[in-house]
Amino acid sequence: MAPLLKWVLMAVLVVIIALTGLGLWHREKLVRLMAVNSLFSEPKIVGNFIAMDGLFENVSMPLSDATPNRLPSGTPMNLPLGFADWTADRSVTAVIVVKDGVIRHESYPLTAENETDPATSRRISWSVAKSYLSTLVGVLHDEGTLPDLDAPVIQYVPILAGSAYTDASIRDVLQMSSGVTFNEDYLDFWSDINKMGRVLALGQSMDGFASGLTESFTAPGEHWQYVSIDTHVIGMVIRGATGRAVPELLNEKVLKPLRMTQTPYYLTDGYGVAFVLGGLNITTHDYALFGHMIADGGISFGTRIVSEDWIVESTTPSANTQDGEFKYGYQWWIPYDASEGVFLGRGIYGQYIYIDRPRGVVIAVNSADRAFREEGVSDQNIAMFRQLAESFD
Repeated sequence: MAPLLKWVLMAVLVVIIALTGLGLWHREKLVRLMAVNSLFSEPKIVGNFIAMDGLFENVSMPLSDATPNRLPSGTPMNLPLGFADWTADRSVTAVIVVKDGVIRHESYPLTAENETDPATSRRISWSVAKSYLSTLVGVLHDEGTLPDLDAPVIQYVPILAGSAYTDASIRDVLQMSSGVTFNEDYLDFWSDINKMGRVLALGQSMDGFASGLTESFTAPGEHWQYVSIDTHVIGMVIRGATGRAVPELLNEKVLKPLRMTQTPYYLTDGYGVAFVLGGLNITTHDYALFGHMIADGGISFGTRIVSEDWIVESTTPSANTQDGEFKYGYQWWIPYDASEGVFLGRGIYGQYIYIDRPRGVVIAVNSADRAFREEGVSDQNIAMFRQLAESFD
C-alpha cells in the first residue's frame, strides 16, 4: 500500500474515532438537536408537545402545599355549530371553556398514543408564556422592584450595552418595539428564532445569543414588530433587578398563589436560564385557572396576585402596530375589532388563552396545528372563540 494511501486511511480512522468520541460525549445534546429537527413532524408533534421535559433541559416549579384550586364543573354549555369540525381542522388537543369561574366545557379531541390521562398532561405553552411573564413584571412593578417602565434595559442588564438593545426601554421590550433586527420565521431553518431553538437544544447561552444581536431596523419605540427575543430580554431585566431566576420568582409570585393542580416546569438553556418566551409546560386546566385570575382582575379564589391597574394597562393596545389583524399591549394580543376587555395570549401551533372580561369567559386551548400559519386560520380561531363567548348571552 502506498505511503500516502496509508496516511489518508490513518487520518480517516483518527477522524472517525474522534467523531465517535465526540458523539458519545455530547450524546444528550445531539439527541436534543435531533429532537428539535423533528419536534413538529406530523407523527411526533402531539406526543412531543406533552413530553418536552424528555427533550430539553428544564426546571420544575414545586406546587404549594395548600389544597389546589380546581375550577368547578357546571352545566355543559351548548356548543356552536361547527365546533367539532373546528377542533378536527385545527388539531386541537385540549379545550376548556370557563364562565364566571365554572367550567362549562372540557374536552381532549386529539391525544397522543402514550397519553393515559389528558387532563393531567402538561402541555407546552409556546408564546402564551409571554403573558405569564408580563404578569410577573406587573407584580414586580406593583412592589416597586421595577418602578419605571421607561428605564433603559441596560440599567439592569449591563451586558446588553453595545448591542441592539442599548437604547431600548423596559416598555419597548414589553411592547415588542425594541427595533432589533430578528427573523421570526418559524418555517425558515436559518431564521433567528430557529437558531435560538438550536441554542436551547445544544445547552448554549441564550443571554449570549441576545447580547450578540447588534443590528436594528428602526429606533426603539417607533414601530412594533413581533420578535420573541424581546421577551428574553424582559427575563434578563427581571433577573438583573432581583438577582433571582425567573422560574423561582414566577413560582413564588404567581403560580404558587394560583395553587395549580399539577407541577409546572420551564424549559431552560444549558446555563439554567428559563426559556421565558415559550417554555412553560402546564395543564390546560391550569392555563384556564391563570386566565380566570386575569379575567377576575388579578384575584384567584380570593387571593390577589397582581393589581387590577396592571391588568388594564398591560392588556390595553399601546404598541405602535400597523393596521391588521391584531393590536398589542405588554405581551398580550388584542384583536383589532375587539370590544374593551377582550384580549388573548397565543402561541405557535394553536395555543391560546382567550379572555372576555365583560362576559366573564375564559377559553384555554392547546393544539398541534401544523397549518397554524396558513391564511385565515387565525381568523377562524378568533371567530370560534367569539362564538363560544357569545353563546352565554
